[in-house]
Amino acid sequence: MNSLTAIPVLTALPTTGVFALEHRVTEHETSALVPHANNVAILGWIDHIASAHGAAAGASREALAQHGRMWFVARHDIEYLGESFAGDDLILATWVVKLGRTSLERETRIFHRNAPEPIVRACSRWALVDLATRKPIAIEDDVRARLLPR
Repeated sequence: MNSLTAIPVLTALPTTGVFALEHRVTEHETSALVPHANNVAILGWIDHIASAHGAAAGASREALAQHGRMWFVARHDIEYLGESFAGDDLILATWVVKLGRTSLERETRIFHRNAPEPIVRACSRWALVDLATRKPIAIEDDVRARLLPR
């Protein structure tokens, strides 16, 4: 998280385990008729921050796929609390709140760079799935430790 640690909005989040990235909204992420970030782009940001967090924890999608596994989304619950527009600087933040044997639950918040309240609040459930059988498989202990630091 390095340069992001000085960002005020992150102080309202849990003190451990938060992974954050900066993002600038682009024109192609906005709707044509109402030029704010569209829901498909926002869902993409939630997926992107989850993927980056997994990679930082040693469970990148590429590495998982090479071993015949992948994270599958079981549920997304997204609250749209505000808008963003092309050129806006955002902070995407995520952390794991619950880690089961084969699945995890993660919270995601999206903020304008210096705003105290999120414009998006999301909770997602992800399952680690064996690609051959399409059944959930156990999350490895070393990955578990990096995803849910104490």
